[in-house]
Amino acid sequence: MAIYVIGHKNPDTDTIAAAIAFAELAAKAYGGEFIAAAQGACPPESDFVLKKFGVKAPELLTEAAGKKLALVDTTDKAQLPADIDKAEVAYVVDHHKLGDVTTSNPLEMWVWPVGCSCTVVKAMYDYFGVAIPKAMAGIMLCAILSDTVMFKSPTCTDKDKKAVEALAKIAGVADVMALGMEMFKVKSAVEGTPMRELVFRDYKDFNMGGKKVGIGQLEVVDLGILAPYEEALYAEIQKVKGEDGGRHSVFLLLTDIMKEGSKMLFVSDDPSVIQKAFGVKPEGKSVWLDKVMSRKKQVVPPFEKAFA
Repeated sequence: MAIYVIGHKNPDTDTIAAAIAFAELAAKAYGGEFIAAAQGACPPESDFVLKKFGVKAPELLTEAAGKKLALVDTTDKAQLPADIDKAEVAYVVDHHKLGDVTTSNPLEMWVWPVGCSCTVVKAMYDYFGVAIPKAMAGIMLCAILSDTVMFKSPTCTDKDKKAVEALAKIAGVADVMALGMEMFKVKSAVEGTPMRELVFRDYKDFNMGGKKVGIGQLEVVDLGILAPYEEALYAEIQKVKGEDGGRHSVFLLLTDIMKEGSKMLFVSDDPSVIQKAFGVKPEGKSVWLDKVMSRKKQVVPPFEKAFA
């Protein structure tokens, strides 16, 4: 029985690259058939990365019932297919806190407190003594640069930096920071993109204190790129708040990777949670969060405490 390797909804470069690289490794390390899959189309940055290293995109998978799975980059039910409880989860490779997925059988888990799932996958190649193909090294390298915001994110660790150094040699990349900037320029290109696509480009729903909370993030090299679209983005998150049975709050982080901070647009039944979480009084439609780059480490934890 083939094992499908999938990550979270609205896939990012880490989810895409980790699924592909783990599937490649697992077939050699464990034997059997492993199929890289994704719950949606590749975003522009991921598409750029795959084309640069000549790697095929994962196949689309939105239903999990009756399938055997390996999860990468998430263990949260809200970010997985709706029928995840009818699937068998055999492997987990992640770098987030544990979510609410449960299993009926024992499984193999690799969950590390690092900046990127691909850092863990790279370590698995080393552990099993499997040589990393040049293309796999390239896409994993890019995933780490993306997830750690070129090492600027507080989630970045020495393990991530060492993995990038090793992967760059295999992939033949002489200047990793130049590659990172090339990626983020692709990520920053928003002209002509529907507002809904921008909101959901890197978006996740969370259960916080029994309330459904959506948090999206757009990372750009200059916040001025998004200035002409802010009103339209705000109107879109207003719509999202009322969809899928309704959400208590929707937050959209507009992250400037050069200034190292985020402007957060918000629509909430109780805006005071922002002050509880960050000590910043919300006024109007947005707040500036200085030095906030990581949703995982700097946004979700304080919001979870505020909603508790």
